[in-house]
Amino acid sequence: MNVESVLNSKGSTVVTARPETPITAIAKLLTEARIGAVVISADNTRVEGILSERDIVNAVAARGEEALSLPASALMTRNVVTCAPEDHVADLMAVMTEKRIRHLPVVDEGALAGIISIGDVVRCRVQEISAEAEALRTYVTQG
Repeated sequence: MNVESVLNSKGSTVVTARPETPITAIAKLLTEARIGAVVISADNTRVEGILSERDIVNAVAARGEEALSLPASALMTRNVVTCAPEDHVADLMAVMTEKRIRHLPVVDEGALAGIISIGDVVRCRVQEISAEAEALRTYVTQG
């Protein structure tokens, strides 16, 4: 299954925030949307960075309460690993594992087109494995 199929199923809505958004507002946004990362973009099209719960926790551990008053641009990951609609989900599993990341913005022709989480990838793989197992059961019982 490819990324485009996953987005067709789950939707392409991406929660974004501007680079100047305070970390306290980002934390509230993550909590209210029940998500683990937000894409940082001034125009909701170009990916400038990504900021995760882990980034915020690490900053608070290192800088204390001061971290909460910083803008998103101060803590965000700038070299964002992205994927494309035609990428295969199995390949994303390898990238996420190797890079130790849980969210991949989907970029299509330079524009933000969605986001894939580790949960999306696992759900997709479970569906694929279940379909394969069912096909094998059918083959064995009819064979």
